[in-house]
Amino acid sequence: MAGSRLIIQQVVWDNNEFMNKLFKFFRQHTFSFVFSAVITLMITSATAQVRDTADSLMIRKLYDVVLSGEEMDANLRYLSRHIGARMTGSEQAKQAVDWARSTMSQYRPDSIYLQPVMVPHWVRGAKESAWFTTGGSSVKLDLSALGGSVGTGGTLTARVVEVRSWAELSSLSDEQVRGKVVFFNRAMDAREVETFKAYLAAADQRAQGAIAASKKGAIGALIRSLTLAKDDYPHTGAMSYDASVAKIPAAALSTNSADKLSEALKKDPKLQVSLKMNCIQLPDVLSYNVIAELRGAIHPEEFVTVGAHIDTWDVGEGASDDGTGVVQAMEVLRVFKATGLKPARTLRVILYMNEEAGAHGGVKYAEQAKARNEYHVAALESDAGGFSPRGFRIEASPEVVARFKEWALLLAPYKAGDVQSQQRGVDLVPMKGMAKALLSLDCDDSRLFYIHHSALDTYDKINPREVAMGAGAMAAMTALLCKYGL
Repeated sequence: MAGSRLIIQQVVWDNNEFMNKLFKFFRQHTFSFVFSAVITLMITSATAQVRDTADSLMIRKLYDVVLSGEEMDANLRYLSRHIGARMTGSEQAKQAVDWARSTMSQYRPDSIYLQPVMVPHWVRGAKESAWFTTGGSSVKLDLSALGGSVGTGGTLTARVVEVRSWAELSSLSDEQVRGKVVFFNRAMDAREVETFKAYLAAADQRAQGAIAASKKGAIGALIRSLTLAKDDYPHTGAMSYDASVAKIPAAALSTNSADKLSEALKKDPKLQVSLKMNCIQLPDVLSYNVIAELRGAIHPEEFVTVGAHIDTWDVGEGASDDGTGVVQAMEVLRVFKATGLKPARTLRVILYMNEEAGAHGGVKYAEQAKARNEYHVAALESDAGGFSPRGFRIEASPEVVARFKEWALLLAPYKAGDVQSQQRGVDLVPMKGMAKALLSLDCDDSRLFYIHHSALDTYDKINPREVAMGAGAMAAMTALLCKYGL
């Protein structure tokens, strides 16, 4: 037992000696470990602060130039009031292309060129008219042919079937619909806080209504205008056909006219409506995307694009949709040059042709970018009406979105720091899978659909300060993308 105790004591002593030596080592070296870690953290923090300060100063400089300038507003006024509506295939669309190329050339980009693209050429013709007859009297309706619709070939007169949902249309037999005009009277949901969501939820009847009605034997389709306003201004927009069924005339009724027709149908379900539409689809024509470039100083082979669509519908002046986006994209180029900002990556400003009737310009750009095996960091578009900016809608991987949320802090002082999902740039959709991020400028949409696609879309509805704030946000985001990439 005594021998055992001696052995145990020796082991304990040896262990204590080892622990004492270990403690002495850490006591001698801990300060250097901690000091090194602290210094590393201080350097990292200081670097981040310097970077953030430099970025903040860069963004402030860009905003200063945008907000103090008058050229962008003058551009919008000229585009809206002098050139006016720029329907794809029209003489005004050609004028807009020439004007945009000439104006951006004055900003001295490294290159500027036209990208050819074949586009559809739909013509409304003489103003359409509509009325219904009930109780021996005729009541006028305000309507606008939907883009791409066929004409009526004279006056079309038929009874009306009113529906408020796809399910209601499906519940009707072909016999109940055949030879009639289907009246799609589903309103945008005023309870939806985000008006754009209400628009998207109701737009399917405009896009697909003529097809669904024709499948049941209808000879015409009327759509309640996609607006929350109660007025006499019809709102047009794109519609589609299916080659497997007959093409029938399709038009949008103003909300007041839609309500008037609905009330009349309650009193007289057998009333007849008459339509006279003179629209015609002509052969495709040659048009162009307008593209200006600032070559990247460090990574010229990487591209950041910022754009908008130059075409409009043939009603109004196209000031909000998308004149504001056009001048904002052009302004990004101007302020880069005015501030002497040299992008590390190549900046492309793209004014797309034919977003409204098939996005042919966006498709053509994506096709050529893919054929050239170009690397796109990001693609940004402004097509939200030119109202007060809130931030950006982004389609990208979670890791990339996290990067944008960091940058959003730099834009928060300018009320543009919100980051949402589901970008809404139609021209950017063909770039999905090619660019690491797709971004659309997100704006307050409270007023957008009161004027959208109607004769009310005119320059006087635009607030220049709101447009300038949006251009500042676009310039800032573009500058960060060009500087850091993704």
